[in-house]
Amino acid sequence: MRAHPDYYSQKRSLVQLKKDRPWYKDIYSQVLQNCVDRVKLAFDRFIKGDCNGNRSGKPRFKGKGRYRSFTYTQMDMDCLKGNRITLPKFGDVKLILHRLIPDGFDVKTAIISKKADGWYVTLTIQSHAVPDIAIDIIPTWENSIGIDLGLEKFLADSEKEFEPIPQHFRKSEEKLALLQRKAAARKKKSRAKNRQYRKVARLHQKVARQRKQFHFETAKKLLNKADVVFVEALKVKNMSRRAKPKQDETGKFLPNRQSAKSGLNKSIADAGWSQFNEILSFKAQRAGCLVIEVDPRGTSQHCSECLNRVPKELRDRWHSCPHCGLELDRDTNSAILIKKVGLGVSLTIKRSKRTSSERSPRCTA
Repeated sequence: MRAHPDYYSQKRSLVQLKKDRPWYKDIYSQVLQNCVDRVKLAFDRFIKGDCNGNRSGKPRFKGKGRYRSFTYTQMDMDCLKGNRITLPKFGDVKLILHRLIPDGFDVKTAIISKKADGWYVTLTIQSHAVPDIAIDIIPTWENSIGIDLGLEKFLADSEKEFEPIPQHFRKSEEKLALLQRKAAARKKKSRAKNRQYRKVARLHQKVARQRKQFHFETAKKLLNKADVVFVEALKVKNMSRRAKPKQDETGKFLPNRQSAKSGLNKSIADAGWSQFNEILSFKAQRAGCLVIEVDPRGTSQHCSECLNRVPKELRDRWHSCPHCGLELDRDTNSAILIKKVGLGVSLTIKRSKRTSSERSPRCTA
């Protein structure tokens, strides 16, 4: 019976592969071994899933045109000298150093990646002298803030302030469509077609960088306001799924508003909520602040003043409470509720339990 290939058998096969394919000798040994690591990680995510049990899609063959990065798992201590880096099998390569390596840090790994505008090297550095940061902050009403992310406004905070949404992708859609039409009209596999698609890739890269810069700037503004930030624990992947198909009794498909859902999904992706939450947590850790995720259930359907339930549709953008008379923006009301829930306020009204003797007697015929 033929044994299934595993992680170690594939690593052992690299020795024979170098004999069968002499050009493999031009590739650094650690780069080849890292390819096996990536295959193992892809299948583990497909079969077992990650730490949260979420499984990835089935791995597929990756051609040379889609393999855009390779990794050196061990780098020399003195690989950086001025504006040059020493890479095995390449020698000294000139680079533009984005930032200097701090004193006392050792370079551990290097990832060489190809982007739309050129090649990049990402270095992983380590120092045992850096102490672990212990953040001892007790959230209070004075040192905390709640935020509600949205699409009409990027966010609204509990201080009744807003951050407008820039919509970088929406603003570039017309130019992107023009470039894609030009690329599609070019001859297949021609230099002109590849050149046009490089322009498309550079525009996508510009939009991604604009969005990331906006997220960093917005996160800094929030952390300057408070030491503790309460955010919604959003499941963006579920929110941006396709609409479920609808069928009648005969099996005929009915309209399910997928076109409208597609536009909503595009706006969600353009806002980049997941990336913003990651950046906010990263900057908070560096600044000694806290970011706490809050269950978002009910934060848009209750009053932030009296906590009574006030049902609203998605199109209703104003909160008007019939119980206490509170009038304010819907997103601001949600941000205040998120802050209160983060501080331990419950939105559910629990009914008191009565004993059997206190219950009203049943009517009998």
